[in-house]
Amino acid sequence: MRVGIEVGGTFTDLVAVERGEVRVVKVPSTPRSPDIGAFNALEVAGIAPGAVTDLVHGSTVATNAILERRGAEIAFIATAGFRDILFMQRHDRRQIYDLHYRKPVPPVRRRDCFEVVERIGSGGEVLLALDEETVRRDLIPALRAGGYGAVAICLLSAYAEPVHEKRLRAIIADAIPGVRIACSHEVAPEFREFERASTTALSAYVQPVIDGYLDRFEAALGKAGFSGHFSVMQSNGGRIPAVAMRSNAISALLSGPAAGVVGAIRQAGRSERGNLITFDMGGTSTDVALVRDGLPSLAPETEVDGLPIRTPVLDINTVGAGGGSLVWIDDGGMLRVGPRSAGADPGPACYGRGGTQPTVTDAHVVRGTIRPDAFLGGGMKLDANAAHKAFESIAGRLGMNVREAAAAAIRLAVANIVRAIQLVSTERGRDPRDYALLPFGGAGPLLAAEIAEELGIREILVPPNPGVISALGLLSADYAMAQGVTRRMPLDNDAPGALLAEHGRFREAAGRAFASMGLEGALEHTLEIDMRFVGQAFEIPVAVDPGHLPSLTAADLGDRFAEAHRRVYLHGGEPGRTVELVGLRFGVRHPLEALPEVRERASNLSRPEAAEVTTGGRVVAARLADAASLLEGEAVIGPALVEGYSSTTWVPPGWRIARDGAGNMLMRKEG
Repeated sequence: MRVGIEVGGTFTDLVAVERGEVRVVKVPSTPRSPDIGAFNALEVAGIAPGAVTDLVHGSTVATNAILERRGAEIAFIATAGFRDILFMQRHDRRQIYDLHYRKPVPPVRRRDCFEVVERIGSGGEVLLALDEETVRRDLIPALRAGGYGAVAICLLSAYAEPVHEKRLRAIIADAIPGVRIACSHEVAPEFREFERASTTALSAYVQPVIDGYLDRFEAALGKAGFSGHFSVMQSNGGRIPAVAMRSNAISALLSGPAAGVVGAIRQAGRSERGNLITFDMGGTSTDVALVRDGLPSLAPETEVDGLPIRTPVLDINTVGAGGGSLVWIDDGGMLRVGPRSAGADPGPACYGRGGTQPTVTDAHVVRGTIRPDAFLGGGMKLDANAAHKAFESIAGRLGMNVREAAAAAIRLAVANIVRAIQLVSTERGRDPRDYALLPFGGAGPLLAAEIAEELGIREILVPPNPGVISALGLLSADYAMAQGVTRRMPLDNDAPGALLAEHGRFREAAGRAFASMGLEGALEHTLEIDMRFVGQAFEIPVAVDPGHLPSLTAADLGDRFAEAHRRVYLHGGEPGRTVELVGLRFGVRHPLEALPEVRERASNLSRPEAAEVTTGGRVVAARLADAASLLEGEAVIGPALVEGYSSTTWVPPGWRIARDGAGNMLMRKEG
């Protein structure tokens, strides 16, 4: 049996596959001990851990450790003169009108930052040898006295030549056995010193947390009789064995959102849809991504709590607009949605767990797009009176009735998500009207049609069991590795040969790494090159098929760069402008066998013929349909609610929805 468990901010989702049969379960998350929620899901699904042969896990443990500042006490070591790099950061200002603005707080105190005498040039040349005597005399005693849980080493230009970082690590490991050490040349071998330093420090900060979490999880699995393969999802859309996660925990930062995109791509491929805008609206946030020809984009960097993390991640934009996002009024009297969330405890007011503040989920209950008796297939009853009461204060301050206030909150949530989608589409030179919208997460299909109307999208693809697509994505993910390296060189006739040599070195290293994990067989490789005009501050990613490297010419690279530059900036490739290569992004995958087709989980829920829904400023009678009973080709005309176990799809007036042969529901605007 293969099982995927994804721990979200509000719910923990499970998908199990055995001999062509699929089981789907959602249970409330346990934020203080996420592993408890995972085992609760196994128990509710009736699955004994000993029967599981392949367990894939994704969670927000690393992210929460940073956001809640629950990481390890760490020491940070830099080249002499660069001790304060984590505090000086960049000379920008995120909130230019905030007189009390403060830069993001790094995960280490200044007193725990140390310097060593050494210097490497940007070309990798040793300008000043590492002063080992001072390291042993001054640094080692200071590290011993600090009792640190981990040490982060980020020496100047170590991405070009790591000899000093390697030597310093060896000295520390010999003097302080067992201490965890993160080196920048392994965590983020790329230029831009602050970003590399931040990534290395955060990796050291969360590594003990991840190690402890995996230790508890594996110990509990072992006691329950589990003896199968245990792997963890990464931010780059691939998974790796849990043992490999212990060397670079930062790669698991956005495992949940990445799993959702992978699951969406796999399911859309069954309906022969490759150009997608995925839209994952869970309980805490909404994650959007653009997929072209069945391939998601990798971004070289992301941020958590304002701190940059230089590691390959799926290009996902996140906004604080989930089902549990709080609806509130700011000091200027304006209605707001998010980014604060009710989370899993106490959750929205309608959950009946003590929450009193209105949320987006409460707004849906008030509007009528979530029926209290139909939540989780009838397995969790909602308190409609509590939802109405939560909106009374908002409605009174806005001079509206409760239904109008709830509808206004939903319109604002739609606007926030539309803006997030524009950031990954129109602002990247992509027209969203050329893509199908694929909503998932418990709240995604509820807003999909309204978002599509705002963007001019005419086709929506709703997968089966949309509320657990992230868990399905865990099972759908290939084993994968990704690495970015800085290799600055001019775009000349020597560049293609240098690219071929660099990729050859990566192929050999990747082959050894996969073999050490027991993963034999053919590997699939990808390559993106960061290019720019000389003097330009930002790079443009240019995708290249590694199989074409032997025949690639400088002119080919120049044409591809010009095309990519024009798509983003509407110009590029003019004669006389010098182009340079800055960085390389390697990817490698061990392809996974195909999964069986996933169908809707049935629910034995009795329904009236219609429900009242507020839309367009009026109350309409919406037809009710069971997602699991919807046959292939059978159409439902809006206004309608198509209710499933993990989510409800709202079909507004003027839209129709029908099940296709792959099990997905296609929703289109009529006329």
